[in-house]
Amino acid sequence: MEAMGAVRGLTPCISSPPPNSSSPTHRSNILFRRNNNPQKLAAFHSQSHLFSYSPTSPLTHSSSRNNSFTPHIFLPRLVASMEQVEETYIMVKPDGVQRGLVGEIISRFEKKGFKLIGLKMYQCPKELAEEHYKDLKAKSFYQKLIDYITSGPVVCMAWEGVGVVASARKLIGATDPLQAEPGTIRGDLSVQTGRNVIHGSDSPDNGKREIALWFKEGEVCQWTSAQAPWLRE
Repeated sequence: MEAMGAVRGLTPCISSPPPNSSSPTHRSNILFRRNNNPQKLAAFHSQSHLFSYSPTSPLTHSSSRNNSFTPHIFLPRLVASMEQVEETYIMVKPDGVQRGLVGEIISRFEKKGFKLIGLKMYQCPKELAEEHYKDLKAKSFYQKLIDYITSGPVVCMAWEGVGVVASARKLIGATDPLQAEPGTIRGDLSVQTGRNVIHGSDSPDNGKREIALWFKEGEVCQWTSAQAPWLRE
């Protein structure tokens, strides 16, 4: 007969049969002891579920087999989704052009490793400015913004890269230059929100919309950068 003693807070121990017994009861008791105190059977850690999930694993309780389970994230697929190439629209505003900051701004994006796929100087008409800033139409500063962006030529740029939208926003800095961190474009090169030098798309969808708005068909060039293998695995 198999005898078991149980004390609250302690792991049940087995007196018989011997450890090499093939008794089904004995195997289930070992399973019970393992699941309640995993340190006792450290050599039998469960299989890693980093890349897969097996609901029929022999070490899984029979009750859990009947329950629904949440599949684990497949890591390579997660990495691939995080590394999707994006496009963003960057514009040097009239004050940045007048102050001769175009080269400085382009250099920061190139040094970061992003690829320039569109570039032109352009005198923005009022209709285009209104379409670009249509989401801000209800704001009190809307008319001043339209007057500002049409007051002189701007430099329109389309940039491509992995995570380029979020990374460009970090390079640009906060809307208010007084709150922008040193090292950012606005933190280093401007002092007032109304003259903050540069615009950058705030989402991948807006990046596509704004590039289509400011560039005509054929003005965006798709090309392969020779340094790409040194920037991405």
